[in-house]
Amino acid sequence: MAQNWTPGSWRQKPIQQVPEYPDAAALAATEATLATYPPLVFAGEARRLKKQLANVAEGNAFLLQGGDCAESFLEHGADNIRDFFRAFLQMAVVLTYGAQLPVVKVGRIAGQFAKPRSSNVEVLDGVTLPSYRGDIINGIEFNEGSRIPSPERQLDAYRQSAATLNLLRAFAMGGYANLENVHQWMLGFIKDSPQADRYRKLADRISETMDFMKAIGISADNNPSLRETDFFTSHEALLLGYEEALTRIDSTSGDWYATSGHMIWIGDRTRQLDHAHVEYFRGIKNPIGLKCGPSLTPDNLIELIDALNPANEAGRLTLICRFGHDKVADSLPKLIRAVEKEGRKVVWSCDPMHGNTITLNHYKTRPFERILSEVESFFQIHRAEGTHPGGIHIEMTGKDVTECTGGARAVTADSLSDRYHTHCDPRLNADQALELAFLLSERMKSGRDEKRLAIANA
Repeated sequence: MAQNWTPGSWRQKPIQQVPEYPDAAALAATEATLATYPPLVFAGEARRLKKQLANVAEGNAFLLQGGDCAESFLEHGADNIRDFFRAFLQMAVVLTYGAQLPVVKVGRIAGQFAKPRSSNVEVLDGVTLPSYRGDIINGIEFNEGSRIPSPERQLDAYRQSAATLNLLRAFAMGGYANLENVHQWMLGFIKDSPQADRYRKLADRISETMDFMKAIGISADNNPSLRETDFFTSHEALLLGYEEALTRIDSTSGDWYATSGHMIWIGDRTRQLDHAHVEYFRGIKNPIGLKCGPSLTPDNLIELIDALNPANEAGRLTLICRFGHDKVADSLPKLIRAVEKEGRKVVWSCDPMHGNTITLNHYKTRPFERILSEVESFFQIHRAEGTHPGGIHIEMTGKDVTECTGGARAVTADSLSDRYHTHCDPRLNADQALELAFLLSERMKSGRDEKRLAIANA
C-alpha cells in the first residue's frame, strides 16, 4: 500500500474542480449509502486490463479508448449503448487488421458523468449561474434549480453505470462480439457512406479467414477468443467523494481498488502534484491515466510518474497526450525524451480531441482534419524517437450526429445545427470514427512495413 495513504487522505489536500454542495450532511449521507453498494467492477478485471496495457507499453498491443464526452441520464438506453458498442467493435477490427496487433478496448462509458470546466459560472442573456459539471453533479438546463449541485445524482449515476455495465458484459461475452458477426456490426446510416465499401471488403476477408479456420477445425464454438472479447470501462475520476465511496479492499491481494471503473484518469486541470487527485490516485492499484497538456514540463511529468507509479510497473500508467495539432510537435518530443532517459514504463496515448476545439456559428466543434493532423504527428514523432505510439483516446458516439466538422462525408459549419446533441463537447460520429480507424490502420501498416524492410536490409 502507498505510504501514509487511505481512501480518504485526499481530503487533507487542496482540490480543484469540485462543486459546492449546499447541504454537507446530505452529501455525507449519499456517500455513506454508496459505500454500502456492491462494486461496479472487480479487482481481477482491473488486473487483467493492466496486464493487457503492459503489452501496449512493450509495443505488443494497441489501446483504443473512446466514448461519450459526458454521459447523459436522459439519453441512457439499450439502443444507444448497442450502437456505441457496434461502432467501437468496427474500429477495433479495422485497427487489429491494419496493425496486426491485439487491440485493448476501453470505453469512456459507465461512469463518465463529471466534467471539469474552465469557469465556475456560465452567463446567458445577462443571467449568471453555476456551470454545468455533468449529470452526476447538476443539470444541463439553464435555470437556478437545475444548476444547484445535488448529491442524490451520484446514486443515479451509480445505477446507470451498473445497468450499462450489465449490457456491455452481455454484448462482449454473450456472442454479439463474435467475429462471425463482423458484417452485422455495420450501422445503418453508414451503409451509404464512403467507409461502407472499405468495411465490407475488410469484413469479407475476415469471413473468408473464418471459413478457412472452420474447415480445419477452429471455430467460434471451440475457441472462445473468436466469439468473446474483453471490454473495459473508464472515466475521469473528478468527483473524489464518489470514488472514495466505491474504493474497496481486494480480498485476494489486500490492495485498494477503485471499483467505479476498470481504469480512471486524472484530468489536465487536476494533475497538481501536491493536490487531492494525485493523492487519491497514488494509493489505488487500478491502471490509471494522466492527461498531459501543453503546460506540462518534463520535470513535472517525471515527478508525477514517480508519485503515481513508483514501482515502475508496466501497464499501470497511461499518458494521454492532448496538445492540439499546432502544439504537439513542440510539446511531445521533450516529454518522450525525459521518460526514456529516466527509463519509465508508460503507455503513450493520443487524445486529438481536447486541444482542437473551436467555435463555428456559435457551436463548439472540432475539425476532423485537425484531429487527424494531431494523430499523424503523434505517430511520426514516436517513430522518430524510436518509441511506441500506444493508442488513441477519442470522444465518439455510435449516432449520426453533426458535431465535428469534416470527414469524407463532410459535416460543414452550416450543418452543425442539424444533429448537434452533445451534452458538453463535440464528438466524432460513427462514420468519422470509422474513417479515423481506417486512416490509423493504414499508418500502422505502413510503419510495420518500414520496420520489416529495415530489418531485412540490416
